[in-house]
Amino acid sequence: MTSTAATPTNAFDLDLPTLGPEALELSRTQSTEHLRELSSQHWMIRNLMGFVILDYDDVTKILRDKRWHNAVAKIPEMMGITDPAILNRPPSILAAEGDVHTRLRRLVAKAFSPRSANQLRPFMRNVVNELIDPVAASGRADVAVDICEPYPIPIICELLGAPREDWQLFSRWAEDVVRIFNGTAIDEMDVIGQAQIELNEYVVGLIDARRNDPRDDLITALIAAEEQGDRLSTEELVTMVNAVIVGGTDTTRNQLGCAMSVFADHPDQWRLLAERPDLAANAVEECMRYFGAIRGTGRFASEDIVYRDVLFPAGTLVFPSLAAANGDPGVTANGTGNFDITREPVKGRGQMTFGSGIHYCLGASLARAELQEALPLLARRMPDLAVDGEITWKPATTAIFGPNHFPVTFTPS
Repeated sequence: MTSTAATPTNAFDLDLPTLGPEALELSRTQSTEHLRELSSQHWMIRNLMGFVILDYDDVTKILRDKRWHNAVAKIPEMMGITDPAILNRPPSILAAEGDVHTRLRRLVAKAFSPRSANQLRPFMRNVVNELIDPVAASGRADVAVDICEPYPIPIICELLGAPREDWQLFSRWAEDVVRIFNGTAIDEMDVIGQAQIELNEYVVGLIDARRNDPRDDLITALIAAEEQGDRLSTEELVTMVNAVIVGGTDTTRNQLGCAMSVFADHPDQWRLLAERPDLAANAVEECMRYFGAIRGTGRFASEDIVYRDVLFPAGTLVFPSLAAANGDPGVTANGTGNFDITREPVKGRGQMTFGSGIHYCLGASLARAELQEALPLLARRMPDLAVDGEITWKPATTAIFGPNHFPVTFTPS
């Protein structure tokens, strides 16, 4: 990581291609092609706030370098938000760094293990079937509204031990709180703030209930999590559960929508998945590589950093492009970007949508299980899937990309 150059070049003095605001108007396909073209010119480019990292290896190395801190903590400030209640709240595991992050991750790791996620798989299948049942006979659906949007919430309720009838509350809170990451956050602070207050009050109530009545759920596990006498405080429990609700809903519902849009464009792969549900794990990795709901992430230099003979002064923002990294020919065994669910992931060069390094998605095992259970069932029960009209997508300024409306037809079952 450390340069051998006597005098590294300041990143701001480099003559780099620039990604302007017009890039927000590009479609996903156009954006991917544009990034691929730019990556042939340089391993990074400029944007309005800093630098976009395009090469797979550079994206990986920067995400794994602990000197680069997660920019999620700076988002409110960057957007001009001045509310002390937002700016001064303790960091969640998403934004924590150093010893604080290490401690939080160590205490909660067991609760987010693959084994914990796998225990919910039968419940996941039940939820998917219940969502398909009302539309199965008609052969028509808006999969974004009818299936993708409601799918993760009952699972999060089951995970936390919350009443399933509260899923609509969870859905609204998750959607409103995550607005803090959108480009329009400054205009939506009332909605964001109110959702956060309501969510915090609800979570505190759940925690109090589980302290008095422990059960086999995530909150009880987090309350009990302890190592060498160290436990999560109530405030830490609240921020952790908030992270689960917010991070475990919008990401999964949007990734499922993105995946189904890819399959709609590749009907042969949809039929194959219905016939061979054993390909589910491969299919999920390929969908996330080909069209990830999270297109990029942000980091800032916690100190002056020299990387590849380039000096990034302290405070410099960089944006590792997960989408560009996923399009790297080295990620696919045959060097092509064609969508193929039979493709085995290349060892050491897996899809990057979950990120990498210390901030690798804590809920990756749960998200993988949810998608692995949903997609084969949907393929079997919604054969001959075809887009029926126009898919409308979330604005390019949203942190998590996916469809708002996705009308389809399929052979009734």
